[in-house]
Amino acid sequence: MALSRDEVKKVALLARLELTEEELDAQAQHINTLLQYVEALQALDVTGVPPTSHVLPMVNVLREDVARPSLTREETLANAPESREGCFVVPRIVEGANV
Repeated sequence: MALSRDEVKKVALLARLELTEEELDAQAQHINTLLQYVEALQALDVTGVPPTSHVLPMVNVLREDVARPSLTREETLANAPESREGCFVVPRIVEGANV
């Protein structure tokens, strides 16, 4: 199924793309080449081939979730410009709401 130049022009219009005449010709050729590849792939017999989401097997590369010592609350808040009751105080940012 090849796309005509007029179909490519219509898609470009819908996508709000301004293409020159040369670009329309180039895109039509490019899209039609891609469609030929898709047709070739559709001709393959994939019976018995399990679906995959990745070409290579995926392995969890994250480290083990182990509790480790960290900063105390006081050390964390030591450089804060302002803190109150063990929490950071930040400017209130609310736009477009009647709060």
